[in-house]
Amino acid sequence: MLPLLLALPFAAALLIALSRGASRRTIAWLAAAAPLLGLALLAWLTPTVMAGGILQSSRPWIESAGLLFTLRLDGLGWMFSLMVLAIGALVVLYAHYYLGAEEKARRFFCYLLLFMGAMLGMVLSGNLLLTVVFWELTSISSFLLIGFWFKRDDAREGARMALTITAAGGLALLGGVVMIGRVVGSYELDAVLAAGDAIRAHEFYPWILGLVLAGVFTKSAQFPLHFWLPHAMAAPTPVSAYLHSATMVKAGVFLLARLHPALAGTDLFFYVVSTVGALTLLIGAWNAIFQHDLKGVLAYSTISHLGLITLLLGLSTPMAVVAAMFHILNHATFKASLFMAAGIIDHETGTRDMRRLGGLRRLLPYTSALAIIASLAMAGIPLLNGFLSKEMFFAQALEIEAHEGMRIFITVAAFLFATFGVAYSLRFVHDTFLGRGPRAVDREIHEPPRFMQVPVAILVVACVAVGVAPQWTIGPALATAARGVLGDALPEYSLAVWHGVNTPLLMSLGGVVCGVLLYLGLRRLLDLHAIVRHSQGRKLFHLNIEALFRLGRRFTHTVANGSMQRSLLWLLMVAIAAGAAPFVAAWGEPQQATVFAGQPMVRLAWVLWWLLVCCAFATLALYRHRLLAVLVMGGCGLAVSMTFVALSAPDLALTQLLVELVTVALMLLGLHYLPKDSPPERSMPRRLRDGAVALAAGVGTAGLAWAMMTRPPVNGAAAEITARSLPEAWGTNVVNVILVDFRGFDTFGEITVFGIAGLVVHAMLRRARMAPEKVMPGPPVKLPVPADLAQMMFPLTLVVSIFLFLRGHNAPGGGFIAGLTLAVPLLIQYVIQGAASVESRFGFDYIRMIGIGLMVALMTGAAAMLFDTPFLTSGHYDLELPLLGTIPLASAAAFDLGVYLVVFGSTMLILSMMGTLKPSKKMIAHRGTIDPATRSAITGEAA
Repeated sequence: MLPLLLALPFAAALLIALSRGASRRTIAWLAAAAPLLGLALLAWLTPTVMAGGILQSSRPWIESAGLLFTLRLDGLGWMFSLMVLAIGALVVLYAHYYLGAEEKARRFFCYLLLFMGAMLGMVLSGNLLLTVVFWELTSISSFLLIGFWFKRDDAREGARMALTITAAGGLALLGGVVMIGRVVGSYELDAVLAAGDAIRAHEFYPWILGLVLAGVFTKSAQFPLHFWLPHAMAAPTPVSAYLHSATMVKAGVFLLARLHPALAGTDLFFYVVSTVGALTLLIGAWNAIFQHDLKGVLAYSTISHLGLITLLLGLSTPMAVVAAMFHILNHATFKASLFMAAGIIDHETGTRDMRRLGGLRRLLPYTSALAIIASLAMAGIPLLNGFLSKEMFFAQALEIEAHEGMRIFITVAAFLFATFGVAYSLRFVHDTFLGRGPRAVDREIHEPPRFMQVPVAILVVACVAVGVAPQWTIGPALATAARGVLGDALPEYSLAVWHGVNTPLLMSLGGVVCGVLLYLGLRRLLDLHAIVRHSQGRKLFHLNIEALFRLGRRFTHTVANGSMQRSLLWLLMVAIAAGAAPFVAAWGEPQQATVFAGQPMVRLAWVLWWLLVCCAFATLALYRHRLLAVLVMGGCGLAVSMTFVALSAPDLALTQLLVELVTVALMLLGLHYLPKDSPPERSMPRRLRDGAVALAAGVGTAGLAWAMMTRPPVNGAAAEITARSLPEAWGTNVVNVILVDFRGFDTFGEITVFGIAGLVVHAMLRRARMAPEKVMPGPPVKLPVPADLAQMMFPLTLVVSIFLFLRGHNAPGGGFIAGLTLAVPLLIQYVIQGAASVESRFGFDYIRMIGIGLMVALMTGAAAMLFDTPFLTSGHYDLELPLLGTIPLASAAAFDLGVYLVVFGSTMLILSMMGTLKPSKKMIAHRGTIDPATRSAITGEAA
């Protein structure tokens, strides 16, 4: 059931994305179905987990790299899965009423479910590399959620800041995970947790700990990288309630708890983690007192509580781990309810600024009561859940066995945490619900819809229930979670409201008194509403970003300042250096010459060779006349294609021919916006330099080709692939089998890059694109091809394209060739008839075609995992049909269909953007070939 549990959010997100035209209510129900069904599955698995069992599901993925798709559910994963799904379901209900009618609910719930699936995958991962994959997916999906209101500057800034910091931490985590794999010899979590002694004793341990903690601290907003979290409050409140109370910011402390048996137990771990946690605890709590935004108070208090959890895990004692697990649960309940209450206040009053609020207990009595109870739980008041975990924290702070200075520091930090927590909780309550107000609010304030309050009420009831009867309500769940970290070392402890008069109780009461006095003293001595605190971390972040951009601009100006000649020069020089490096390294060593007397060149090969030479020299002679140079270069490509034919490589010949056609068409469209002739000649020294570089590159490439073709053939990979092609991949076309089977994962990466390239071109040129009816009339280049013939080519080429696609697995063809074949007639029409005619007759949505193609390829690969085989493993079935007989079917054909759609969609997207590009005034004046009427239509000037 674990793969099904993980697949639910992603499946729901896909279903919502495809449900165009569905009502907001339907979309909300679809979004709620995923966490609710997930909770049902989790309930089914709960008895086994609570009994101490560990559930696992493992499927091979990239075994050579140690990456297995292993899912593992123990007590720790169970607790976090429960939080992800339960609070996720409440957030979905809340968001349905929070989002305005103008908000894109379908997009919001897709992003939310994508994040839910990423977080669920992370807590269920049983392979560290898989954990990193989902870790980075949470960063990407949280970026989309934080920047949901992308038209707002603060939302874009907060999203970029969160992604930059957490993704950088993810890269550091990847380095630490790779080093753990080197030490342990496996990335499987069971093996890693069992090898704790070996990891701690290894010389790599300080580096492993530093890299892993970098990922943990960035994700859980620990000092000094905590500043991104308050700026992420620009997200919609449901996002804050979900990401910043129960899920994303808990990912770091989850990983710290997950790897606790492998990394904890050293002085280095104790001092680093405890010190960072204590500093974060104090800085977050102190800054929370002076915030004016409701969500700002909650954000800094979240930082403080995350520091508390980190500190407890740094102490490393069994009871400290139990206290950390307890506070993770408590914090998720009262902080999620407080964020939702802040969202209700913002929803009803139009502001979150406490300087404009006050007196809301009269206007929002039910919301006020719920928020005040949750605030008291956050402050650690008795008979609420926050009080119990705070007492456990005090007890562990007093029992530290460490240097006397460290003991005093931790004890003082614990007391100040209680004091500051009461102070900012009091300010949250007083400035929002008590006193006079509200002020400068331009709307009628009333209670929100009932079901918008239901999630808040459920969480507040949980806070009270745990605070009153902890052993009955949270006891079994806490024991299960702690056992997932500690195993058999789970200590004896008592969850009770009253443990007698002891030091932790006195510290707690002292913190309450001091917190009240601190708040009253600040109110009397200072005007809290006039204090504005600026984020120093934000300033440093922007200074670093600006410095990075300055460095990038300087480097770009030096290396790639827009000159194609300079870019090609650097490319060729690097290629020459890389090609010459092995020969320079082996200089002076004796070499054994092995020359293979290959087959002699036939007459056709000599003809093609001379054609290539002539085209190359013609290009040198005609390069200033751009159109002629393009046509001559096309002749070079044609000669190469014919050479493949002569060497019995029809697949390569077809591919080369089609690529050449597409490239020539793209160049012709580009020439439409360029001067007819190239710029004047350069100076003689530069020409000599360029000639020397070109000669070195050409001679070097020719020498390598000669060396490869004159050496004896080796019976290696080529022979093995040829032998395995038919019996294992059910295809006689070895080239296509390599692409869609043996190297299917590489091909999937290549079509992904191809699709991204098309989208990047679209993003760069769409603002300069003209409407089809305003595209410059007439073809860019006058070619002697009748328009009717060009139109007749499309249906004929479509038939040929489908034919090449269907035969590709057993004969020359395939998805790549078929996609380019279908693009050729449209490209020719772009060149002959102009973009206006083609765009008006064909309504292809190339962007959606790219997405569908990638999805088809991905789903084909993922389907193999349902049969316990690696990703993209091919299957085969012989279909018996009457009259037609036996029809062999291979799953690789479905993957090839994805290749087909991506290649066609990306190629046509690039060409369509080029065909409808709006020239600038300077470009038009430079070309000087556009008639006055067209110039007027483009520039807006009088004809």
